[in-house]
Amino acid sequence: MTQSNFRQAIIDYIRAEAKPPDKFSHQPRLFALACQLASEQAFDEDVVFAAAWLHDLGVFIGHRPEDLKALAAWDSVAYALARAPALLQQFQFPAAKIPAVVEAIRTHLPSENPTAFEGVLLRDADILEQLGAVGIMRAFSKVGRDTRFVVFGDVLRVLHRNAQELPGRLQLESARALSAPRLKVLNDFLEAAAVEEAGDYS
Repeated sequence: MTQSNFRQAIIDYIRAEAKPPDKFSHQPRLFALACQLASEQAFDEDVVFAAAWLHDLGVFIGHRPEDLKALAAWDSVAYALARAPALLQQFQFPAAKIPAVVEAIRTHLPSENPTAFEGVLLRDADILEQLGAVGIMRAFSKVGRDTRFVVFGDVLRVLHRNAQELPGRLQLESARALSAPRLKVLNDFLEAAAVEEAGDYS
C-alpha cells in the first residue's frame, strides 16, 4: 500500500469511529500544527501522521466505557497504545515505524517528557490545541458528556489551569511563539467570563 493509501485508510477509519462527530476535527488540525512546529527540522512525517490520527482513539464513544464509574477511571492513552499496532498493521503502515508511533502516542500528554522529536511535535501541538479559541470550544463541547465536566464551572476551572500551566510545558520555541496569541484569547475569555459572572457557573 502506498503512503497516500495507508494515510487515507487511517483517515477513513477515524472518520467512521470518531463519535461524537466533532471529535474528528482535532486530528487533521493536530497533524498540520505538528508539521508547522517542525519548521525546517527533519522528522518522520508518517510517524507524526499516524500518532496524531490514532492518539485519541480511546475517547471515542464505542471505544470508551459507557458506565460512568468505569469512564471516570478510564485510561484512554493505554487503550490507544494497545489498539494502534494492530490497526497500523491492518492499514499496511510501515512495520518498522510502528514502535515510534506507539511511543509518540504514549508521551503526548502534557505531563510526559518525550525524547523523540516526533513525540515532542505531537505533545506541543496537542498542548496548543488546549489553548485559544479552539481550546475553549473543545472544552465546552464536553459539558454533560465527560465525567470531568458536569457544569460550565468545571470547564472554567480547567481552562484557568490550562492558561496557567500549559504554556510553560511547551518544549519547542516554535510552539512557544504560537502559544502567545492563543493564550491571549484564552485569558481574554476568562476575564470576560469573570466580569459577566453572577454567582458562579455551577
